[in-house]
Amino acid sequence: MMPTQSRGAGRFADFDLARVPSPCFVVDEVALAHNLAILKTLGTAADADILLALKAFSMWSLAPIITEHLSGSCASGLWEAQLARRRFGGHVSTYAPAFKPEEIAEIAALSDHVIVNTPHQIDRFADQIRAGNAELGLRVNPMHSEGQITKYDPCAPGSRLGTPLDQLGDSVPDTVSGLHIHTLCEQDFPPLARTIDALRPLLDKVAPRLNWLNLGGGHLVTRDDYQRDELVALLGDLAQSYGVRIYMELGTAVAFDAGILVGEVLDVMTNDGAVAVLDVSATCHMPDVLEAPYRPALRGEPADGHQVRLAGPSCLAGDVIGTYGFRDVPRAGDRLAFLDQAHYSMVKTTTFNGVALPSLAVWNSDTDELRMVRRFDYSDFEGRLS
Repeated sequence: MMPTQSRGAGRFADFDLARVPSPCFVVDEVALAHNLAILKTLGTAADADILLALKAFSMWSLAPIITEHLSGSCASGLWEAQLARRRFGGHVSTYAPAFKPEEIAEIAALSDHVIVNTPHQIDRFADQIRAGNAELGLRVNPMHSEGQITKYDPCAPGSRLGTPLDQLGDSVPDTVSGLHIHTLCEQDFPPLARTIDALRPLLDKVAPRLNWLNLGGGHLVTRDDYQRDELVALLGDLAQSYGVRIYMELGTAVAFDAGILVGEVLDVMTNDGAVAVLDVSATCHMPDVLEAPYRPALRGEPADGHQVRLAGPSCLAGDVIGTYGFRDVPRAGDRLAFLDQAHYSMVKTTTFNGVALPSLAVWNSDTDELRMVRRFDYSDFEGRLS
């Protein structure tokens, strides 16, 4: 099971959960700004471009503060590229494991870099990408695994993500302006350093023809214990040794510990222990709980206490968040909050079973100002299908 990276409740420890509707994502713009300031300092020190990974965090109402600190964003297809250009601006880098022929021209027009997955896609799309004034990149699989969970490891056997290093030999196609790797997931510096070592034999041969190197995401550089000085040194060495511009695509690091998901207990039953049914669903609101899997941290959970299984309101038998400790067995109407939920959870929500989407709120932990950004209603559910 993937461990939560959350450092704890922080300023959310004293946030009154009754101030927002339930369920609701609450993002602390002060915590977000703190992360962004670290990333801006890092980018400046390393003379590198830090991009927001929209696949992880795309709350565009906060785009103004994000664009003050970062160089742009990265997209995973046409719609994210449209959002990147329309709401965030700056540099736009777009990568997908495969592109649709009917979308590639528009993607190229929206993007500064379009990164393809295989030499076959270079053959198909290079002319259209360059016609859109975008630079062409190729994602490489360094064939060096650092992933903690096999299905989250882009270098696992059989991975579809990137062209394996041993298939490239000593060269890349002449139309390629840059290389892209993405091999990590919420990890620190040593795994990146080892991955770069695996990539260096190729870089030694092809770098003179390249303009840039994109190191992807998965670097949890806003954790207090991340070795940022070592990262700055490595980025500087790569830029100087190979004459390339360095890009990083950060998602979790941007919104790390900057948001919570507030929920409410709807009912409590007994079946081989206490089971609390919430209006928060693992299936609909936190799918990584089931996919990774992982156990999100719960605000105020004691070291011991009553063990209660927390589950969602959908009909799926596996819609279970986990077993948590409580000082007292919760009752219907009680509020609770899961920590570190701004990244990935928010962008993955669904309305399966007609379960309501969580509202979105922004809180300023310095001033205590709270504003509701979005409330969802039945029309959002009905409008998905016809």
